[in-house]
Order: sequence, then C-alpha cells, then structure tokens
Amino acid sequence: MDQAATPFGAEPVTAIDAAPVSLHAGLLVKLLPNRGARLRTLGEHDVSELLDVVGGLEALAGRLACERITHGEIAEIERLHHEMHAFYLRRDMHGYFAFNQAIHQRIVEACRNETLRMTYATFATRVRYGAILARNRQRRGEAMQEHEAILDTLRRRAADELSDILFRHLRNRSGAALEQMAARDEGVV
Repeated sequence: MDQAATPFGAEPVTAIDAAPVSLHAGLLVKLLPNRGARLRTLGEHDVSELLDVVGGLEALAGRLACERITHGEIAEIERLHHEMHAFYLRRDMHGYFAFNQAIHQRIVEACRNETLRMTYATFATRVRYGAILARNRQRRGEAMQEHEAILDTLRRRAADELSDILFRHLRNRSGAALEQMAARDEGVV
C-alpha cells in the first residue's frame, strides 16, 4: 500500500487513512461514526470563516501573482473578465459564476506556489457552494466593479493594492452570502 511522505518524522499515513480527512476537508461531508458520511450544511459562522480564509489565500496569491504573472496570463484573465461581463449583462448566473471562478483560479495559478494552489483547491469546492448563495443582482454589480479593479491592479502589478482588493472582494461576498442565508432562514427567499 502506498504511503504519504513523512519529511518531519511523523508516522506514515496510508492513502486510505488520509482519504476521509481529505474528503471531509474538501467536499462538504460530515463523517458519521459507523454510518458513513453525509453532505454537511454550512452555517453562517462556517461561511464567514471559510470566506475569510479563502480571502486570505487569494490576497497572498494576488501579491505573488503580481511578481510572477506573464503578459499572456494577464491577457487570458482579461478575456475571461470580458466573458464574465457578457454573462452578467445577460443575467446568466451559471456562466457568470463559472467565469468568476476561472478568473480567481487563474490568479492563484499565476502565483506559481504549489502549496498555496493545493490549499486553495481544498477550499474551492466549498467556495463554489457558497457562491450559489450570493444571488443578489446588486451584489453581482458590485462584484463586477471589484473585478474591474482586480484586473486594473493586476495589469499594473500593484501587489499591495491587489491583495487588499481580493480580500475585500471575498469579505463582500461573505456579507452577501450571510444576508442571503438570513433571508432564507426567515422565509423571505
């Protein structure tokens, strides 16, 4: 049986032993003793914490991307931005969110940090789930403006500014998701 590497002298962990931990962390499952696993519902506290962590990861990725991104990668992010904007104008949420996620993923990839990329990937599924909650058209309009600023700072390679914008962007998404959850709980949605 394959074993995970143990560079710090810890006990070896088999892939089978590690799988439930990995699934639990990345796929929104709740492990139930002697009963398997079930999809877990994210509460308001979970969403707030999750988006703060992802905001921190994206802020770091943006800072590093400004140092390492190529002109071709910036052009690709700009193309994705224009596609996302077209979906926004058509009020096509599925396309809008798909391109939104692609933009954020490209920024993370451009930072050229495998550990950060893998850590981000662990949370990406959960963030996509949380994005579904933010169905407010006004919030999407604000997010489009934030994406314009993200693209501008990326073009200028303004690392500090991009880092701040990305963190605020995720914080704003968190606020919108929490409002949507509260409205859903009150039966308004």
